Amino acid sequence: MAKGKNVLTTGDVAKICNVAPRTVSKWFDNGQLKGYRIPGSKDRRIPLSELIRFMKANNMPITALPVGKIRVLVVNSDLSTADALAETLQNKAGYEVQIVKSTFEAGVTAQKFAPHVLLVSLLAKDIDAMDISRNIRSSDDLQTIKIIALANKLSDSESAALMQKGFDGYVSNAADINEVIRKIEEATAIIY
Repeated sequence: MAKGKNVLTTGDVAKICNVAPRTVSKWFDNGQLKGYRIPGSKDRRIPLSELIRFMKANNMPITALPVGKIRVLVVNSDLSTADALAETLQNKAGYEVQIVKSTFEAGVTAQKFAPHVLLVSLLAKDIDAMDISRNIRSSDDLQTIKIIALANKLSDSESAALMQKGFDGYVSNAADINEVIRKIEEATAIIY
């Protein structure tokens, strides 16, 4: 299994769990292990975050997972703010972090870096957060990326609108690094 892979085949899962591929198919078919089927095919795909949830729920060791560090892509045109956030995420949580300052760069870097999470500033100029979300969600290779908005206080209707637009969550105070880390961990289901 490739290090940056966010979606696994039943064969990948079988190797990680040290079971036969048929066992993984049974877990999938009876609903224990969630995922999706490739359209027009019987092939199954399991998101990495779902495998982690499944393994923890069944007391399976997750040491076999080649997850490496959580990769976070910070999208913010205010480089001083983005640099401070990236440095704190690297030092405090051990994440692998890259920064981009435009909508275009976000798409290009997402393809190469394969982040687990995008932190998108809603307040930054030159960044169209809704366009980023739309493009990520429409790409087969990128749709497992979790998108978290960085925003000031949002009303209930504004936060609901974000979720409808493809965001997986939001942080109301980007200066609260503990909240940012908690949201990243919730989104990626890696909570130790």
